[in-house]
Amino acid sequence: MTEDEVLAEFRASHALLEGHFLLSSGLHSAYYLQCARVLMDPERAGRLALALVQQLPRELRGQVQKVVSPAMGGVIIGHEMGRALGVEAVFVERPEGTFELRRGFTLEDGEKVLLVEDVVTTGLSSREAMRTVAEAGGEVIAAAALVDRTAGTLDLGVPFHALATINFPTYTDDELPPELAVKPAVKPGSRK
Repeated sequence: MTEDEVLAEFRASHALLEGHFLLSSGLHSAYYLQCARVLMDPERAGRLALALVQQLPRELRGQVQKVVSPAMGGVIIGHEMGRALGVEAVFVERPEGTFELRRGFTLEDGEKVLLVEDVVTTGLSSREAMRTVAEAGGEVIAAAALVDRTAGTLDLGVPFHALATINFPTYTDDELPPELAVKPAVKPGSRK
């Protein structure tokens, strides 16, 4: 699946939004990828996951023992990636502000983990989730996402694979361009 085909999936599901958005990273953007919309169709979610799995090197695919995703955004794509790889998929969540494995989810010591996200903007959530995996005894051997908003600059210390790399500009509070500054910011993600 090409990047144009991936973006076509987002457009077809009305998941590529335009306006003024406050991202979970704290950055502002004129564009937001609402992955929940692109993943609400199980057939589309399965196609996207399979395309992402096919981008992973064959050797890496064979090493993955479990998929771990950050909740909320990574749960669906993580589950579909687990299905495509034939391994269990679990998620970490933030009941008190920091990621935890809950709901009886566990990792075996040394268990090889693929970290899966929907969209990566700064890598902060990925790094936090990776720490949680390590604390639980797992080893993140690679990370993957539907969309990399870092324009290919993300370094998580493990191989990172994305189905699409997009360079939508982002801005800090004090760098807002005038056309965004005049619009109220909407926070569409799952984090408050």
